[in-house]
Amino acid sequence: MCAMNTQNKMIIAIDGPAASGKGTLARALAKKLNFAHMDTGALYRATAFELIGSGLSTRDKKDAVDAAQILVKKINNAQQPADILDNASLREDRIGLEASKIAAYPRVREVLRALQRSFLENPGKGFAGAILDGRDIGTVIAPSAPLKLFVTASVEVRAERRLKELQSKGLAVTYGAVLKDMRERDTRDTERKAAPMKPADDAVIVDSSDLDAGQMLEKAMFLAKERLKL
Repeated sequence: MCAMNTQNKMIIAIDGPAASGKGTLARALAKKLNFAHMDTGALYRATAFELIGSGLSTRDKKDAVDAAQILVKKINNAQQPADILDNASLREDRIGLEASKIAAYPRVREVLRALQRSFLENPGKGFAGAILDGRDIGTVIAPSAPLKLFVTASVEVRAERRLKELQSKGLAVTYGAVLKDMRERDTRDTERKAAPMKPADDAVIVDSSDLDAGQMLEKAMFLAKERLKL
């Protein structure tokens, strides 16, 4: 499948590993610029949620593809796709872990890729542009986007962030266990054969280890104004 030409469109591609801050940045940037936003990681989480809810295993590639196709139909038929992708259950860590497994299946990525590109072409009435955040936006989904950001942070910082998030939900977890899961997820994301996570050659690297949300937004806004001629 040929990549769509997004060079002259108002598109921002944001990639990065788990708990790097890319989602927080994408949402803030979308609100500031009046851009439509899609958390593409939620697509894989929702696919895993469909599978688990049906009592199926994420190890079965065919079942994973079927679940992805069902999800696409639901989103296409929904008045507000956010009603599906904003499901709080998708944020559960067990769903995230299973999602990272099915994200390695090429056919699943192919099914969900079409949905993401459709969103880029038609972000919705009233929006000035589109922002997608995930693992392969700048390299696969929108390789010619005028602005690509790769948000990262040390694995130790990201594990600490995830630990605080899980503890705030009342979950009894340890830093060691969270760090181990984070490293395993990073390995799956970077070493999979299908669209491995890596910065695009022309992506701007944003290390969020020592930046707060406001500082990240300020930096991204400067880049957006420069690259998108806002």
